[in-house]
Amino acid sequence: MGSLTNETTTEHGGIPIVDFAHWTDDAPLEQKQVIASQLIRACQSVGFVYITNHLIPPEKIQEAFAWSQKLFALKQEDKLLAPHPPGHAVHRGYSWPGLEKVSNSMGDEEDSGLVDKLRQVEDFKESYEIGSDAYPDQPNVWLPEHVLPGYRAFMTDFYWRSWANAKMILKAMAIGLRLPDEDFFLRFHTGHENQLRLLHYPPVEAKRVEEGAVARMDAHSDWGSVTMLFQDECGGLQ
Repeated sequence: MGSLTNETTTEHGGIPIVDFAHWTDDAPLEQKQVIASQLIRACQSVGFVYITNHLIPPEKIQEAFAWSQKLFALKQEDKLLAPHPPGHAVHRGYSWPGLEKVSNSMGDEEDSGLVDKLRQVEDFKESYEIGSDAYPDQPNVWLPEHVLPGYRAFMTDFYWRSWANAKMILKAMAIGLRLPDEDFFLRFHTGHENQLRLLHYPPVEAKRVEEGAVARMDAHSDWGSVTMLFQDECGGLQ
């Protein structure tokens, strides 16, 4: 096993890369501390970080993107068999272009005037949101099995693989912050309240985006502890 240092490399505008190849459950605390310190330094200095050699194999991520492509290639009437529930409380199922508007507004949900103003520029994207089947506050909205056979089984497995990855990151954050217990953050997360989100940006005329007629997804802050972004060759933050 090679040596570890406290230095990180950078790529794409100075975003740090943290390699978790040496992170294992039975690794010495000193070894974990080096990786954890790199992670915390990246979070504090940049706010974004690339993580390599994590727990999800590259082929599983490629398979997830393949399922995502199959999903969004379905006819609209088939995707609408799993519609996003009305209102803002439950975030599950399929959202069609223009349904959702992401903004950096906080605490103004009851201001109808602000909501109307924000919605004047629609988000031209579609998404499908998945969670734990054992979380009644956010019940899943699945496609009928015959519409896309195997989709539910794969995405359920991928959801829990992602949670295992998130647990590793939360442990590293606790160690990097020198908290007395590496499971400190895990006491506030069960794995059931997470969200797996598939996103697709249909083609749109560049002129409409440049003129502000439509948006892809405006700048915003997520409300969870950690957001993990899996990227294909298109790149981008979301």
